[in-house]
Amino acid sequence: MSHTEFTREQQQALHDPWQWVRFQFLPGGVIGIVALGQQWPEPTLAWQGFWTLFTAYCMFCWTSCFHETVHQTLTPNRKTSILLGRLLGTAIFVPYSVYRESHIRHHAYLNKPTDWELWPYSDPKAGLWFRRVFVWFDFFLGVFAAIVTYGRIFWHQDSPITDRKLRRTIYGEYAFAVAFWGALFAIFTLTDSWHGYLRAWLIPSCIAGIFQSIRKFTEHLGMASYDPMVGTRTVVGRNWFTRMCTYLNFDIFVHGPHHRHPLVPHRTLKQKMKEYVEKQPELQYPMFRTYTGAVLDTIPFMFRNPGVGMNAGSEAPDQEKRQTENFVADVVEEVLSERDRVSASV
Repeated sequence: MSHTEFTREQQQALHDPWQWVRFQFLPGGVIGIVALGQQWPEPTLAWQGFWTLFTAYCMFCWTSCFHETVHQTLTPNRKTSILLGRLLGTAIFVPYSVYRESHIRHHAYLNKPTDWELWPYSDPKAGLWFRRVFVWFDFFLGVFAAIVTYGRIFWHQDSPITDRKLRRTIYGEYAFAVAFWGALFAIFTLTDSWHGYLRAWLIPSCIAGIFQSIRKFTEHLGMASYDPMVGTRTVVGRNWFTRMCTYLNFDIFVHGPHHRHPLVPHRTLKQKMKEYVEKQPELQYPMFRTYTGAVLDTIPFMFRNPGVGMNAGSEAPDQEKRQTENFVADVVEEVLSERDRVSASV
């Protein structure tokens, strides 16, 4: 397994004494699962509907936490990120190392055919009608689509994961997930408690998958540029609700600066975006002040042309400055070719 390499200053910047405040969704999700399983306080449609939506949103926040663990920016302690990441990866059947290897390439090769994470939208070999069908599978059954999308980078015959030690690690993570869920399914069968599993886990996780797909589409669908600052949608909220949701999801909605600087602590991303806007006010960054605005900008692409990069009308990308198998400090400066570059440095 690769480890994210930080300078001493970058490592120190990860320390945040108020980080624990963002983690309320972890116990919140557990409370919601228990309430649904026990049908507490009573099995009425109103209470069960409330707990289902509450639990689903907490699970959605779990995926944002999972994202931070693969960057290893969650805390200054790398082991904490890896341990929590493996637990969350097992829960959604997307192994930690699979997600990390896919996400590293997603940052380095955004919107390009080698962006495995955005398949099939980034793949020029994927036909328009296939993408039009897949986008709705991805939307309504995102919890299962993620297993397919992320798993491709490992199981595909052209997988870029060739290191034998890493492949053994991933096989082990898959084996543990199979054993974990196999044991649970056996318990559900023996105790005749499948209805509790469906109510307390599967339905909320499917709704969380929809939330996650909305986030992914809003950030990427329809974006043609290979430059992360203009090839992703960024949301810097004005109203309290958008700011609260951004906070609980580790500021991942501030997506352009995050994509360009994957080692930067999430709490500094808004300031980074402000600096880019001030440096190039003439550049029309795809930045939105409400999440609703970003969603409305995305919806037409879900019907007309679910694609990014070449599938969104861009020319084939130029050759990168260098190939990378880890996160870098500045994707534009270190990886992106000059021809594909749009934004300046700050």
